[in-house]
Amino acid sequence: MPVILRTVGLLVLSNIFMTFAWYSHLRELSAKPWYIAAIVSWGIALGEYLLQVPANRIGYTTLTLPQLKIIQEVITLTVFVPFAIFYMRQPLSLNFLWAGLCMVGAVYFIFRG
Repeated sequence: MPVILRTVGLLVLSNIFMTFAWYSHLRELSAKPWYIAAIVSWGIALGEYLLQVPANRIGYTTLTLPQLKIIQEVITLTVFVPFAIFYMRQPLSLNFLWAGLCMVGAVYFIFRG
């Protein structure tokens, strides 16, 4: 499997964990003390790091550090929008589209020759 596909696949999975670690407590643990939410989030974040560290090490064999960062940001937005809409029940907004278009520009500039 090509390096880029392995990297992106691991980063997508990592981002799913990250998004839940960062935001799901706002819905699921809002009645609990903040330190309970922090402990649960740290546990979820462990899954993120167990995927993110190998993803970045694999990706860095053929991608530059700025390319890895832009890929990560695009994946973050790609994971976050459905999470916000479907899991957190946030309204769909044109701001998601505009942010996505900005990311397309970032990808273009970071990957151009």
